[in-house]
Amino acid sequence: GKKTYITYCVVCHGAKGKGDGIAAAGLQKQPADHTSAKVQSQTDGALFWKMTEGHSPMPPYKAVLTEVQRWQLVNYIRTLAKH
Repeated sequence: GKKTYITYCVVCHGAKGKGDGIAAAGLQKQPADHTSAKVQSQTDGALFWKMTEGHSPMPPYKAVLTEVQRWQLVNYIRTLAKH
């Protein structure tokens, strides 16, 4: 999950998942902060669906990442929760 996150997610969501990646400044809608209660309170299925179908401005990843990779990303996002 972490390797896939670094490859596909860090550019917008940032290395620590706070939505502060290098590309975030150029987006009209800021990327989600994966450490936030708003993201962490969502079900695993909701996070998986957003990755699969896209959630503007984030593109869909169903044709890019396997189902296993997307579930691994869900699991990795859970590790980014604020402690």
